[in-house]
Amino acid sequence: MQIRHESSRKETAQMNTEELRENFLIETLFTPNQIEWVYSHYDRVLTGGAMPLESTITLQTHDALKANYFLERRELGIINVGGKGCVVADGVTFELDKLGCLYLGKGTQNVVFNSQNVETPARFFLLSSPAHHTYPNRTFTKEEASPVNLGAVETANQRTIYKYIHEGGIQSCQLVMGLTVLQTGSVWNTMPAHTHDRRMEAYCYFDVPENHGVLHLMGEPTQTRHLWVANHQAILSPPWSIHSGCGTSSYSFIWGMAGENKDFTDMDLLPIPALR
Repeated sequence: MQIRHESSRKETAQMNTEELRENFLIETLFTPNQIEWVYSHYDRVLTGGAMPLESTITLQTHDALKANYFLERRELGIINVGGKGCVVADGVTFELDKLGCLYLGKGTQNVVFNSQNVETPARFFLLSSPAHHTYPNRTFTKEEASPVNLGAVETANQRTIYKYIHEGGIQSCQLVMGLTVLQTGSVWNTMPAHTHDRRMEAYCYFDVPENHGVLHLMGEPTQTRHLWVANHQAILSPPWSIHSGCGTSSYSFIWGMAGENKDFTDMDLLPIPALR
């Protein structure tokens, strides 16, 4: 588990590319047969990935959590961006196809990850936040996530949004999770940009074609910065930062949030001409 502390607006404005990547980019999410974790002091969110191959992976607690088991005081959102897999939680098996989501509530003690096929392993993106109440463990398929088609060819942002963990879907303490799939020929996401000072956000980019990338925009609206992101990499977005991107090809990304509220529409929108 890697631990990252907050970076202030002033610090971030002075960072070079290497420092930005070190503080905000998670380059390695999926390592065979183990779980990668980054503990962020932005709302104490844990961002990670699990990729089981020939063996299962068991969710372990860490000394830094000071907990008897991982979900003793936490909740966990899981979205599969790989081949078919399953998660066994306290003896109950939950199968997850690609783009399937599973929520595990506070108090779930034994969690095991498994892939159905070693040649096309499951890749479970993980997002965990502190929890004060226990909500039921529950799965959602992409069809159950009430997909909404938005955008237009003219603005290069035709996309389908899937909402999984939110007020109208899977219930949680403070986690909000879903994903966006950009249609062929569309490359822009989350533009016009916005901030929401009441919660942090994490982006996980996937289905980025080989030899392509996504230019992720971050920073204060008048002090924007950028990071080049590859397939299966993630970005930590502070509450004061915009979070937007443009790819050299169409791609998909998971968005996950935690903080003050669970209102998906709680955004402080920014007109494009105001960005610097």
